[in-house]
Amino acid sequence: MSGAGKSTLSTAVRRQLEFRQEVEVLDGDEIRTFLSKGLGFTRPDREENIRRIGYVARLLAKHHVAVISAAISPYRESRNEVRRLATEAGLPFIEVYAKASLDALVHRDVKGLYKKALAGEIPHFTGISDPYEPPESPEVTVYTDSETVDQSVERILAALCKHGLLGASSK
Repeated sequence: MSGAGKSTLSTAVRRQLEFRQEVEVLDGDEIRTFLSKGLGFTRPDREENIRRIGYVARLLAKHHVAVISAAISPYRESRNEVRRLATEAGLPFIEVYAKASLDALVHRDVKGLYKKALAGEIPHFTGISDPYEPPESPEVTVYTDSETVDQSVERILAALCKHGLLGASSK
């Protein structure tokens, strides 16, 4: 969800991987500015946004670029579609669930979005006025409200190793 630490973790993981190979981060805010401008926050628009991110990720991965996507992806069906298309293309797909309690997200929200959403001022806000469907079986779950960034990064790197995408720890 918003504020769970996706961008922070993506940047930290990228730093650990970039000396091994090319790495690109597809950050949700940047994607909405440059690739999905004009899409809103309704379910169909959110699903299209995730499809576009998945498409770009597959293109990069086909050219041996490691891709980290840091985007709010509230619907299981969309995530499963992106996973299926990657698998069909022979590309690995590792789902990382950055989990934090609503209280923690509200507390760390510097933009005041949760406060506005809870007051009913922001429609289609994931986890408040729109659903968030947690992953059923992500390859790794990091608890960003109780782990340090370094602890979460180590757990992500361990999952990459477990799935044969990385050798020994990069630290």
